[in-house]
Amino acid sequence: MELKDIPHKVFYRNIKYPRLEFGSGKLHFILPLGKKPEAIYRKHKKWIIKKIEFIEECLNEASNVNTAERTYKEFKELIYYLVAEAARELDSEINKVSFRTMKTKWASSSSKRNLTINKLMKYLPEHLIKYIIYHEITHFKQKKHNDEFWKIISKKFHDYKKLERDLFIYWFKLAGEGLFPGMLLS
Repeated sequence: MELKDIPHKVFYRNIKYPRLEFGSGKLHFILPLGKKPEAIYRKHKKWIIKKIEFIEECLNEASNVNTAERTYKEFKELIYYLVAEAARELDSEINKVSFRTMKTKWASSSSKRNLTINKLMKYLPEHLIKYIIYHEITHFKQKKHNDEFWKIISKKFHDYKKLERDLFIYWFKLAGEGLFPGMLLS
């Protein structure tokens, strides 16, 4: 597979090191000014192809999953319950929980101990919502996704790698249904 065969975009920025991202399932090269994507592609070809295969698998599986049906009120009640439960388990204090539609993530946590919840999580099964909440509150203990972070996660969620994969599948499911603003997969 050659670079010309892969849908991609190149973004040039005033940065020192290049990076690769898969935004909405498409390959993005974020490059220092003057750097060519071909050299980066050759260096990371195996990783890129593996990621493309993973995305294709998730897209195929997305048609086989069902979204949850709950009201926004039921969703908020579930979130507040799961936040309290995870905060108690992880001995963490939460300052504030807010809700908004997010284009690139299910949820986020801030250094001020705030949680932002993607409103589209309402379509996820409860076990995935529980995992996301626990994951975000774990960031109050361990900011980065390092070995210590995954050690904390794996104590409660032994199958966290499968859960992470399932989240990708649901992401593509909701994107395919046009629920993410400005993002529709073709």
